[in-house]
Amino acid sequence: MANTGSTLLALITGAAIGAGVGLLYAPDSGEKTRKKLKDESKKAQDKLNKKYTETSSNLTEKAKQARVDFETRLEETLSSASHKADDILTAMETKLEELRKQNAKLQKEGDSGDKGKPNKAVV
Repeated sequence: MANTGSTLLALITGAAIGAGVGLLYAPDSGEKTRKKLKDESKKAQDKLNKKYTETSSNLTEKAKQARVDFETRLEETLSSASHKADDILTAMETKLEELRKQNAKLQKEGDSGDKGKPNKAVV
């Protein structure tokens, strides 16, 4: 973007210098010189408008591409997080089932053993 600004500044500066030099060294009459200046300024304006349009189009395309890239990365990140969350939930469910089995086993051992000892069941 800074390069575009430098290019535009150089273009405008070049057009102004060219117009000044043209006035100083003009071998033609005033009418012809004015016509040449008008034509040259029109050419410079057309170049400037073309460069502006190109720059605007490039920036629009880059913004669109950046948006697509962002959306893609966001989708990948969310998908990865979802898979990791599923893995964590599965591991927690497995651990919970193991604890339930251990609790049931300890309760059975407590029921069949001494009645005076405290129950070792896991809560």
